[in-house]
Amino acid sequence: MSDREEDDVITKLVVISSDSVLPIDAAMKIYESETSIVIKETCFGTMVTGPREAVNRVVKEVVDLDRNHIFVKERGFPPGDERRCRASRGGGPRPGFHYLREEVQMLPTIGKALDDYEKKIPLKETGKKKKLEVKQLEDIIESAL
Repeated sequence: MSDREEDDVITKLVVISSDSVLPIDAAMKIYESETSIVIKETCFGTMVTGPREAVNRVVKEVVDLDRNHIFVKERGFPPGDERRCRASRGGGPRPGFHYLREEVQMLPTIGKALDDYEKKIPLKETGKKKKLEVKQLEDIIESAL
C-alpha cells in the first residue's frame, strides 16, 4: 500500500435495521469480498475499515442487500482506537454509544418511509393542532388541584 493509500483509510459504520438481512449476512458479504479491509461485528451491524475505494465498494454491496433498511455513516475512529476503546478508558459505554442507540431506534420508521416513497404511496394529511384556549387550560389546572 502506498503512502497516499494509507492516508486515505476510512471507517464506516454499517447499521442493519432489516427484517430480511441479519448483521451476520452483512459481515459474510464483506468477508466474501476478499479485500484487505478490517471488519468488526457489533450489536448494530459492522464497522469496516480500509482504503476508501475498497470500503465504499464493499459497503455498497452490503447496502444493496436491503437498501432501505441498511444505513451507513462514516466513523472518525478505526475499531480498537484507544480514544474510543472501553478497555483503555476503564469501561462504560463508548462515547457516541447513546447517540447511536437513539439513531437506531428511528431507523425502522425511516426504512418504512423509504419503502412507501418507492411504492409512491401518497403522504397522509395530518391535521393542524389547535391551540389550547386559556379557559380550557384553566379548567384542566382547576380539575387537577
